This record gives sequence, C-alpha cells and structure tokens, in this order.
Amino acid sequence: IQQFCMHYNVPVGFIKALQDYELVEVKITEDEIYLQTHQLNEVEKMMRLHYDLQINLEGLDVISNLLSQLESHQNEIILLKNRLQFYED
Repeated sequence: IQQFCMHYNVPVGFIKALQDYELVEVKITEDEIYLQTHQLNEVEKMMRLHYDLQINLEGLDVISNLLSQLESHQNEIILLKNRLQFYED
C-alpha cells in the first residue's frame, strides 16, 4: 500500500477508507499491509472516481455495487443466450 500510495500520490488513509467500506481486501503480513494484485485496477478506478470526479466514499460504494450487479446480469445474459442457441441448433 505504501508503494501504491507513493506512486499515485494518494494518502494511505484512502486505501484504509476503501477497506472500511469493504471495497478492497488487504492482506497483512509482518506489520505491512498489502493490496491484492487482482484489485489494483479496481483501486485505480475508484481513485480516479474519487479524486477526478469528486465522488465520495458512499458514492464509490454504490457505484461498485451497481457495477457488480451489471457484470452479474451480463454473465447471466451470456449464459441464457448460450442455452438458447443450444436449443435453436
């Protein structure tokens, strides 16, 4: 987290706030806190939304939940299309 925050010039408190809202999971080892590598893109996206568009943490939480639901629905649509195609062939 320290390296990430220094690289992007954001306070460590931002990552901790994202953790408090359960928007990211961190791993703690030997007194160091690490971001999961698969979450880096999401953290960058939330960082841009927060700092560039001035969206507060509650808004980030809502956006994250809506995007998750959207992805779930898109996956369900793909599954249903595949099933339909199976029966059409």
